[in-house]
Amino acid sequence: MTLLEPHNLPFAIALGSLFAIGFLQIIGAGDLFEGAGDVEIDLDADMADGLEASGILDGVFSVLGIGRVPFLIWLSSLLFVFTVTGVVGQALINSAMGSPLSAGLAGLLAGAAAVPLNGIVIRPIEKLLPKDETTAVGLQSLVRRDAVIQTGTARSASPARAKVKDAFGHPHYVMVEPHDSDAELAEGETVLLVRREGELFFGVRYESPLLQP
Repeated sequence: MTLLEPHNLPFAIALGSLFAIGFLQIIGAGDLFEGAGDVEIDLDADMADGLEASGILDGVFSVLGIGRVPFLIWLSSLLFVFTVTGVVGQALINSAMGSPLSAGLAGLLAGAAAVPLNGIVIRPIEKLLPKDETTAVGLQSLVRRDAVIQTGTARSASPARAKVKDAFGHPHYVMVEPHDSDAELAEGETVLLVRREGELFFGVRYESPLLQP
């Protein structure tokens, strides 16, 4: 049995997609995925906020590995696990039954197995990544969240390092300037992130007129 046989078509496509993602990253075109990743994570973040009290969605995402690592790493891992699970499963079924499953059925079964398995695979990968990784969720999802100034005083054109937690409770460290060019945000102060430009965020105090109804 080879990957190019008809019954292994879903897994060949998945492996080809994995190589395509790697190629795009190498040539610097991986940012094409960033917008889609931000939209998906933003929706997930809003849903997580809505169910924060029960913690159901947070628990599901944690089991599946979503939000633990950057989106492209999670997707690449899922494609790899799906491919290995499918090809190995087809080989075992062919050996036991004398013929493999159809491509469609094999893809469905491998997909159902690969999603939870990928959550297990993601855990050791997460431990290898820097703890200050800020792209495990879309940066835009950090806007409208509280941040605590960690070091120094944030002034216009002189940002300070701040700590902000995403919808899953994971901490991120970002650079923050005051939204009002005349304001200063002191160390230890909690501010609301109201916008971003690239990787730079802008925050306001809670007594700011921007926060008044």
